[in-house]
Amino acid sequence: MPSRKTLFGEMVANRILFLMLLPAIVFFLINSYVPMVGIYYAFTRFDFNTSLFNSQFVWFENFEFLWKSGILTKLTLNTLGYNLAFILFGNVLAIISAVLLSELKIKWFKKLTQSIMFLPYFISFVILSVIVYNLFSYENGFLNTFLKSFSMEPVDVYNTPWVWVILVVVFYIWKNLGYSMIIYLAAITGISDEYYEAAKIDGANIFQRTWYVTIPMLKTTFIVLLLFALGSIMKGQFDLFYQLIGNNGVLYNATDILDTYVYRSLKVTFDIGMASAAGLYQSLFGFVLVMTVNSIIRKVNEDYALF
Repeated sequence: MPSRKTLFGEMVANRILFLMLLPAIVFFLINSYVPMVGIYYAFTRFDFNTSLFNSQFVWFENFEFLWKSGILTKLTLNTLGYNLAFILFGNVLAIISAVLLSELKIKWFKKLTQSIMFLPYFISFVILSVIVYNLFSYENGFLNTFLKSFSMEPVDVYNTPWVWVILVVVFYIWKNLGYSMIIYLAAITGISDEYYEAAKIDGANIFQRTWYVTIPMLKTTFIVLLLFALGSIMKGQFDLFYQLIGNNGVLYNATDILDTYVYRSLKVTFDIGMASAAGLYQSLFGFVLVMTVNSIIRKVNEDYALF
């Protein structure tokens, strides 16, 4: 019976492979594991007059404040709500767009449409914020200028929280739809023509072929993308929210997420303990959610699970 290799023996035998892994290992050590030391500050009342590890240890007081004040509940609901909307509407529209594009027969028009839909993905959130401001600015925005030209009352969009629940989702999908669509389009391209030919022989029309052949074949791609999306479901889209909303306190109840709260706690109030507590809660909640969903999927169909 062959003896089991030790870790050192494995490293010696496959030293080239481990050497290739070294940059990735160093990257994650510096950017993901070393910063974990900051978890300590979630349990302290940080004082800038003392050293880094000499602040008053307050145990769970920061978490207690976040919970009792209702901030944690609001941030969790906002973060989950927006990300679920991003995942649901984003994937559904991406699948529909990919199916429609795959049925186009004119190649140049297909490529042109694909390029136009993919273009917003390369627009930075800073540029997007400028576009949105010029659309909805109360004094000089396109919307109010248009309304005034018809002698209608201007709309104060930046002081109407519920409107931004819709606008944030719309602009996120507008920016990312092309990228998601290409993934599904690639999956559709990989489906064998034999399935479609067999469906045609059985008398299936284009809608039936899409429903009974294309959609089931996209299930694996959808589940993998869903699991990846769930992995960052508590992270939100900081660039999107911060650039569109900024420091507009009127919109916080409807648009504030965990990422923007942590950033504001560090930049505005300088409350490192509270920011660390919110960040730790965010990471733990996301970890438990991913592990739970992956376990459920593994029990239903092990082939679709990530691990």
